[in-house]
Amino acid sequence: MERKHGFNLGYLFVALFLIGLFQAWFATRDIAQPSYSDLVRMASEGKIQSVTITETMVEGKFKQPLDGKTFFATHRVDPAAAETFEKAGVEITGGSDSNWLTTLLSWILPTVAFLAIWFFFFRRFAEQQGMGGLVTIGKSKAKVYLERRTGVTFQDVAGADEAKAELQEVVSFLKEKDRYSRLGARVPKGVLLVGPPGTGKTLLARAVAGEADVAFFSITGSEFVEMFVGVGAARVRDLFQQARAAAPCIIFIDELDALGRARSALGSFGAGDEKEQTLNQLLAELDGFDPGSGIVLLAATNRPEILDAALLRSGRFDRQIVVDRPDRPGRTAILALHCRKILLSKKVDLDDVARLTPGFTGADLANLVNEAAIFATRRNADCVEMDDFTRAMERIVAGAERRSRLLAAPERERVAIHEMGHALAAAALRRTDPVQKVSIIPRSVGALGYTLQRPTDDRFLVTAPELLDRIVALLAGRAAEELVFSEISTGAADDLAKATDIARGYVARFGMSRLGQAVLEAPRLQWLDDGRAASMQRDYADATARDVDLAIREILETAYLDAKNILTARIVDLKAGAHLLLERETITPDDFPAIRRQEAAIMPVQGLAVAANRS
Repeated sequence: MERKHGFNLGYLFVALFLIGLFQAWFATRDIAQPSYSDLVRMASEGKIQSVTITETMVEGKFKQPLDGKTFFATHRVDPAAAETFEKAGVEITGGSDSNWLTTLLSWILPTVAFLAIWFFFFRRFAEQQGMGGLVTIGKSKAKVYLERRTGVTFQDVAGADEAKAELQEVVSFLKEKDRYSRLGARVPKGVLLVGPPGTGKTLLARAVAGEADVAFFSITGSEFVEMFVGVGAARVRDLFQQARAAAPCIIFIDELDALGRARSALGSFGAGDEKEQTLNQLLAELDGFDPGSGIVLLAATNRPEILDAALLRSGRFDRQIVVDRPDRPGRTAILALHCRKILLSKKVDLDDVARLTPGFTGADLANLVNEAAIFATRRNADCVEMDDFTRAMERIVAGAERRSRLLAAPERERVAIHEMGHALAAAALRRTDPVQKVSIIPRSVGALGYTLQRPTDDRFLVTAPELLDRIVALLAGRAAEELVFSEISTGAADDLAKATDIARGYVARFGMSRLGQAVLEAPRLQWLDDGRAASMQRDYADATARDVDLAIREILETAYLDAKNILTARIVDLKAGAHLLLERETITPDDFPAIRRQEAAIMPVQGLAVAANRS
């Protein structure tokens, strides 16, 4: 390899310094330097032809060369002091407080010190900002892992069997390239892991690194873009250059949405333009490398709807793998994986815990196990019991208890009536989730009480009657307050918001109302919304908007009347349950059987039937 030579400014400074030394040395060779007394004596003897006196020097020329030197120079002495010393017969010699070297150093040393301090603090600032210095600013920040360093394999991943199976093909291709290439198959250029936060996308990528005996480059999308223009594109080039040198290998880009956001049609300036340059360079690199060389690109995102379309096309990210929330068997497997690190009671059935946690992600389940272990530690237990998991789930869902928030007696009674209204209505309706616990202990999320309802099985579809029953159960708290106190309060604000959202979805998003089979507000799929609708611009007429508002109001009013009918028929249970709740603060169906679902006790609800027929 040809060695590259570069010009170094240090060589220039050394050369200038040596030239100055030689000039000073040659300059002093032909000049005599007599003492001031000798110079005065030679002047009285008439041996000096000419003289030049400055503030610090006396310079001149001899009439006849003295020891081969024609010119002389000596330091000037104060005349008054010289006269005094001459009278005393003292030899006088002039001197200087500084020479040319000290003068030069007086200029150089402060400059060098200033530059050293500047570069020191700049380097510290660069390290804090993650720039690593001007020389390495365009270098990739990807961390390189080897198989023995990740510490994660597919055995450490549970609840994502389909994603593991597809990624296992990638690992097999890297290990057995000839087996796939014999029929002309090639490894996908890019594999995009898509799913909600906490479902294990990054864990799966680390497991791929643990299974494949190849180099693994890990970097996040935000690390490409810095404050300097062109740094992102340079880092993309450097990353793929390192990957080509280490092939076969795997490149993993976490949080791809920070880098691959869709480009604006109107263009952009500043940081946005820098991100677009970085994205363009990534697209060019994806087109430039040969998948047969053994380079596989993995990426993860929870915002697939904002990614650029050019990034998702075939030939760049050929395969998209959805890593969704685990189902009940998957949650059981994840709980078993995390419970290996804690002392678990033999009475705990992880399948029962999984049944109580629908919608939990892998990260949520890991937090649940940790919180349960913390609760067991607080009570000095020898192992973690089922009650610890229940309390941990309540803390995650409803927030931590705030027993320090003391409510006045009238407010506690109102909260008890409100929560018991929710519980009795949910027990009376056929299509709602069963009640597990009712509490009037304030929680950190701002709730003064809560009614815990959890489904017994995973649900992927919801029918129209089920949506209407949910609205009735939500409005039953306010209905109970009106029945007992003949007035309502602000405690139902959150219930009203949820009920209104369900009613709007019933009418405008699911096409279940009398307005017909029309989707008036189609939300975009957003993993971060957790199934809730995204606000969209209205694209229907004002008359249709009025019909939507009337239909929503009709559903809410009908559901409120149904809730009042249910609670009117069970007013005795409502007051008795509220009284028991005030005494114990927390009750379960075992403490108060009236809130347990019993098929014989299910009441027909006339208003719901009318609303269902109308819709």
